[in-house]
Amino acid sequence: MLYVNDLVDVLGLTDDAEMKLYADDVKLYSSMPADVTSSNDLQTQLNSLLQWSLVWQLPISYMKCCVLNIGKKNLDCLPLLLGQHILPNVDDVLDLGVVIDSNLKFSYHVNKIVIKAHRRANLILRCFVSKDVLSLTNAFKVYVRPILEYCSTVWCPYLVSDIHALEKVQRRFTKRLPGMKSLTYYQRLLQLGLESLELRRIRNDLLFTYKILFGLVDVKMSDFFQMKASESRPTRGHRYRLTAPTTKNGARYIFFLQSYACLESITPR
Repeated sequence: MLYVNDLVDVLGLTDDAEMKLYADDVKLYSSMPADVTSSNDLQTQLNSLLQWSLVWQLPISYMKCCVLNIGKKNLDCLPLLLGQHILPNVDDVLDLGVVIDSNLKFSYHVNKIVIKAHRRANLILRCFVSKDVLSLTNAFKVYVRPILEYCSTVWCPYLVSDIHALEKVQRRFTKRLPGMKSLTYYQRLLQLGLESLELRRIRNDLLFTYKILFGLVDVKMSDFFQMKASESRPTRGHRYRLTAPTTKNGARYIFFLQSYACLESITPR
């Protein structure tokens, strides 16, 4: 991080071009109107980035560089260059362990982690000599469940097919445990002391909302929630009631800050 820490100052970012840094990863992004005909702001920043890398003799891995267009407008006609290299336009990209796609639906990410989780769950059942139910359940908690829950606040699914695909990993694993085949899924969860993955994702959203509200994470609450206007003569409730900003954008509507408003009506499947 010390090597790239000065990039923000060097590039002189504006409201039209912003940057995020994490370790040796750099992300440049900009919001473009529908009638955009050029990408001069981002291209200028890329030119400055290339010059910076040459001065400090920190070569750029061009094979890892790409452009991801998020939104309905196709910007393939606006090529971005990094030196002599044309940055390829991609439909999805792996960012800190989460696959981000151009529609922000995250179905591809869900499919990817489900396949990985199934493989690891199968290895636990095949490779463990002991068939003790408690030991196998603990192994599932340690080696499989983190795959299905990593950064779930970011990609929490809303499609029924994705929700069922995630739950199927735990449903299938618990059914294959000794003595569990004849029980229903929720009977198995009760006997094993487990919770449905959907319920755990809801809890994660609530915990992250609490952290935002009370300043336990370095993000602005105003970017996510608004305090609900207090009534002149309140009869019940509390002063931390929140409202999510209205939006017509599909990707923003399915984000956790919007779904928080209807958590009371959600029951785990």
